[in-house]
Amino acid sequence: MSTDDQIAANQQNSQLSTGPQTPEGKEVSKMNALKHGLLSKEVLLEGESEELLIDFGKRIRDELKPIGELELLLIDKIITYSWRLRRVISVEKAMMEWEREDELVSMFPLNEKPNKQKGRRAIRNMIVNEDTEKLTRYEASVVRNFYKALHELTRIQAVRRGENPPVPLAVDIVMDKGE
Repeated sequence: MSTDDQIAANQQNSQLSTGPQTPEGKEVSKMNALKHGLLSKEVLLEGESEELLIDFGKRIRDELKPIGELELLLIDKIITYSWRLRRVISVEKAMMEWEREDELVSMFPLNEKPNKQKGRRAIRNMIVNEDTEKLTRYEASVVRNFYKALHELTRIQAVRRGENPPVPLAVDIVMDKGE
């Protein structure tokens, strides 16, 4: 807890600080919150590297060059969805290895020699199961959201440059049986 003297000193010191004065300084200071991994607290799971996420985010921002809060928001979404897509790959690998091992152990008792047909069935069961289907739906949702954010960013940046924004490329198709 701050003492009264510390609070008074902080208030006096704050009068001396007027923030960045040059355009370069203002450009640097507007990214302060992003440099410190604010987003990483929401996106990271235990064991994932905050440093890798922050570095990844900086590279994406450097590449897409956002200007303004709305573009920064869309970039944060793009970074989040990209990170989740990377995670899906590692989850899928671990899940399939576990399923494969579980299937093979249940199909081949220790004294039985594996045969090709049972091995193929184990692989099929590893790929076609409820958990894999859920993960595939999750991945499709993340990919859709990634591209929505990327397309919207592209459109906003085109307008900012005085260009006509590209027509959205995503089209929803509804097919009814019997028609």
